[in-house]
Amino acid sequence: MKVFNTLSGQKEEFQPQGGTVTMYVCGVTVYDDCHIGHAMSYVLFDVIRRYLEFRGYKVKHVQNFTDIDDKIINRAQKLEVPWNELAEKYITEYFKDMDALNIERASIYPKATEEIPKIIEIIQGLVDKGHAYAADGSVYFRVKTFPGYGKLSHRNLDDMVSGGSEEIGKEDALDFALWKAAKPGEPYWPSPWGNGRPGWHIECSAMALKYLGESIDVHGGGQDLIFPHHENEITQSEAYTGVSPFARFWLHNGLLQMGGDKMSKSLGNLVTVKQILERRSPGALRLFVLGSHYRSPLTYNEGSLTAAEAGMERLRQAVRSSGEVVGKAALDVEPFRQRFIESMDDDFNVAQAVAVLFDLARETNRGRDQGLNVSEAQRVLVELSGIMGFTLEKVEKPHLDLKNFIGLATELSYKFKEASKDSGDSISKSESLLSEATISSDDFDHVIKRFIDARVELRKAKQWQLADVIRDRLAELGIVLEDTPKGTIWK
Repeated sequence: MKVFNTLSGQKEEFQPQGGTVTMYVCGVTVYDDCHIGHAMSYVLFDVIRRYLEFRGYKVKHVQNFTDIDDKIINRAQKLEVPWNELAEKYITEYFKDMDALNIERASIYPKATEEIPKIIEIIQGLVDKGHAYAADGSVYFRVKTFPGYGKLSHRNLDDMVSGGSEEIGKEDALDFALWKAAKPGEPYWPSPWGNGRPGWHIECSAMALKYLGESIDVHGGGQDLIFPHHENEITQSEAYTGVSPFARFWLHNGLLQMGGDKMSKSLGNLVTVKQILERRSPGALRLFVLGSHYRSPLTYNEGSLTAAEAGMERLRQAVRSSGEVVGKAALDVEPFRQRFIESMDDDFNVAQAVAVLFDLARETNRGRDQGLNVSEAQRVLVELSGIMGFTLEKVEKPHLDLKNFIGLATELSYKFKEASKDSGDSISKSESLLSEATISSDDFDHVIKRFIDARVELRKAKQWQLADVIRDRLAELGIVLEDTPKGTIWK
């Protein structure tokens, strides 16, 4: 089993220090709802954890909450609510989102504000060793006292000098804050250097050292955290303990893109997990994330989510009906299991592993059609899909808001009414059917049936493009149409 280690820049044999893998994954700053960039990272590390457990390891998984930060303070002030109430609210919302996505809970979820004593202990140790210094109530780390600075991000110290931030009291622009002096109106905690609060980087070192030890097996997070956050974590942790490496394997997932930009609140291009789950199933979002290698960037688009929803339905169909055929030969599934393991053993190649699942699903369906006993194939498909966090035996449905479909029917009825001026009765029938769907109704099946009937009329009239509009727009809202010999059905 080999994994790509950001620290070495190459694949290495995965050899943890013991039977229990210690894994720290950087958590969220709790000031708003989670977006699908967060979901991407936590789905991927959920799969990595599940696979390690599948391979026989126990995993002690720690993931923090940053519950004090400039963003939290600023948002709370803007909303005129206490900062700690805001943080607690979004911790609760985080768990709702991750539970909905079938992400297994970490072993421990420490909060920055609950680890102040450990944070102060580490900062004091760094000051005593000459690695840190106090200035105007703040404490900074002396970067140039740590020879290995830049080893994770593979940057040269001389090249970083111009990029350091200037702050009053700092000896060097590269030095970073361990403790921030209190500002008027902001929350604070007492310390040997005066009232203040911890810097961002120090909290993760304190939590990892306290709950996992001086040298951990796996440290994970998004590629945007490599520098400066994870670089600073290594620096302060190893300077404090004298133990190297702080983490044996550094794993970083690629970033989610919206067009050509990283998805982030500062860019105003967020799509939240809640918004996605209003129209997509949890399995579809997981499949969308797992469709490419975990270290690769992923571009968000509705078409990919639509395809993922259809993909999840194909996997579920393969295990839906009984595969037990007494006295018949069984489908050989061992080659699929081995291919799956080989894929995941090669730096957690989730995209390749998912492709194996679809191959197994296809062969399961084919074998069933040929009269083979596919019950073992179905069992293995469920087992391996579980490592991906897919729940094939459980019906997953997106939340479908009837108002959205009534709105779509209204929009398309106007569109077809305009088109009927040139095409006559061939479109007017469809327009009438869609108008029926706009009448207030709480019967979801009735509304979707009107869409299907309208599409049938358009196909009869050879209005293929308009028929495709109905199919594609329904898919955007989470409804997939399937044409069968017995007619069109929806899922």
